[in-house]
Amino acid sequence: MWKSLAAVIVASVPFVASQIDRTGWNITVDSFQTGTGNEAAKALDGNTGTIWHTQWMPTNAALPHTVTLDMKKVYNVNGLTYLPRQDGNSNGNIGQHSIQISTDGTTWTETAKGTYLDDSSLKSTPFTAIPARYVRIIAQTEAGNRGPWTSAAEIDVLAAATYTKPPTNLGIWGATIDFPIVPAAAAVLTNGKVLLWSSWKPLDFGGGGGSGKTETAIYDPASGTVSRRTVTETQHDMFCPGLSLDASGRPFVTGGNDAAKLSIYDGSNWIAGPNMKIQRGYQSSATLSDGRIFTIGGSWSGGEGNKNGEVWSPASNTWSLLPGCPVAPMLTADTRGVYRSDNHGWLFGWKSGSVFQAGPSKAMNWYTTVGTGGQKTAGLRGTDPDAMNGNAIMYDAVNGKILTVGGAPNYQDNQATGNARIVTIGAPGTTASVAAIGNMAYARAFHNSVVMPDGKVLVVGGESYPVPFSDNTATNIPELFNPATSSFTSVNPISVPRTYHSWALLLPDATIISGGGGLCGACATNHPNAQIYSPAYLFNADGTKAARPVINSVSSTNVAVGTKITVGMNRAVTSFSLVRYGSGTHSVNTDQRRIPLTPTASGLTYTVTIPTDPGVALPGSWMMFAMDSAGVPSVSKTIIVRA
Repeated sequence: MWKSLAAVIVASVPFVASQIDRTGWNITVDSFQTGTGNEAAKALDGNTGTIWHTQWMPTNAALPHTVTLDMKKVYNVNGLTYLPRQDGNSNGNIGQHSIQISTDGTTWTETAKGTYLDDSSLKSTPFTAIPARYVRIIAQTEAGNRGPWTSAAEIDVLAAATYTKPPTNLGIWGATIDFPIVPAAAAVLTNGKVLLWSSWKPLDFGGGGGSGKTETAIYDPASGTVSRRTVTETQHDMFCPGLSLDASGRPFVTGGNDAAKLSIYDGSNWIAGPNMKIQRGYQSSATLSDGRIFTIGGSWSGGEGNKNGEVWSPASNTWSLLPGCPVAPMLTADTRGVYRSDNHGWLFGWKSGSVFQAGPSKAMNWYTTVGTGGQKTAGLRGTDPDAMNGNAIMYDAVNGKILTVGGAPNYQDNQATGNARIVTIGAPGTTASVAAIGNMAYARAFHNSVVMPDGKVLVVGGESYPVPFSDNTATNIPELFNPATSSFTSVNPISVPRTYHSWALLLPDATIISGGGGLCGACATNHPNAQIYSPAYLFNADGTKAARPVINSVSSTNVAVGTKITVGMNRAVTSFSLVRYGSGTHSVNTDQRRIPLTPTASGLTYTVTIPTDPGVALPGSWMMFAMDSAGVPSVSKTIIVRA
């Protein structure tokens, strides 16, 4: 039984990995219950019917609890599996945890952290390969908060055949972050935490349409903690929704499994909004220059076809149909018809309440939202075909520059492309300029792309032949787009495939978190985890961490468009940028965009000006970064921009 379970895990990691023979290993623990057969060796005996359990008599041993494995020689360790007890009793299931490795048993490196789901399923934690003789699990909480216990039926370690130290000039992927859900959607909150959610089940979505609940989690990068909560108060299964961040920076979630619903997260509570006029799933939405939110498409749920535009007004908290915004001009020619052809639109709120639709159809369009709305063609995306499940990223909003990458002519079961285009937009209603640039090295669909403070774009994950819930053609080497050269560079590989139901987002410290994938029950492609990428700009040439400039003061953090902001620095910098907080699901992140800011300096005091047009500087929450002459960014300050 145990070998077959481990085989499932080995099949789910994107590199060569094998279960290490445990013969001769030593295991030490901080506590065990004597006289009951629950000694530490039970976690290595190959018998899933026996367990190691911490002491509960005559008194409970207090958390945290530690398990240390001595494998007797060094392996290229790249994963760990933990099987909770299988006897129907959940006491001792590991919750919050840290996994650490060592070559000498003295100096330890953390390779994973997070929270496991409180059930009896096999838990797997893949991570970037690293040489180790010792592996240590620190159980910080009991998953169900039933008591200060820890237990395990079996613990195994996986290894890669070879090891090459990743060079820091290609960025570094950090410790794996384990989640108690498979996060198919995520949003970065203005407090720096990451809001995550799956569906009505933590590891699956099937059969729950109309369930009225969603499994969520919050990850705190500062503390490394992961908390879980079931949301029922909005009566909304938020799987496969439209997703935006509103003018207050709040995640704004529409439709999906409960196809008419609107739920808004205010940082503490989920608030039910009014139902949309049209039921939707797989739609896209965009925040407008006046703070309203536009949505269009979405035939995956709530019936097929005629998913024309509508708009939500924060002033009245109501939805209004826009009959002048038909979905038909933006349909792809998908072989499965409108069920797929109106999905995941590439939308950008722009000037005068307009919306630019860059894809995934080869036809691009303008939508206006005044009165009953309007639509006008913006031309074709050059020779690029329909590019479903591709990406579009506004990396320079001042100049209307959008990078489009990848995608496939149909939603699934066909070859993706590595195509890349730069689309430049100007006044609403005008034909967009399209320039073909060199392709990515890898064809991708179901990937994600993140704009960085310096204007570069990280493209991560995806697969060359898109099939939902499959990692068979996963592309594990990310690429970095450089706008100065319009070219791509491959960087260090990710440890876990990120394909269907994955996402990637910029964090306020200028790192990038990439996670999710799967959400298909007991499948081998469930990835209830994430990793954080530290780009090369955070390292010196010798691999040490670069000293970062520090924003000491900001004259105002809540400003109107056109406002001058005075910024006090700890040392000299050369440039600034604003990057809008992001949210992502199903390869769509309509919120992210970057505004380069040109400073004027007086000593260590700098003045920057927010663009005057709210279609460029959309109302909402932004991260302000300062960068030195070497391109090293500061940790950001949050700026709220008002129209």
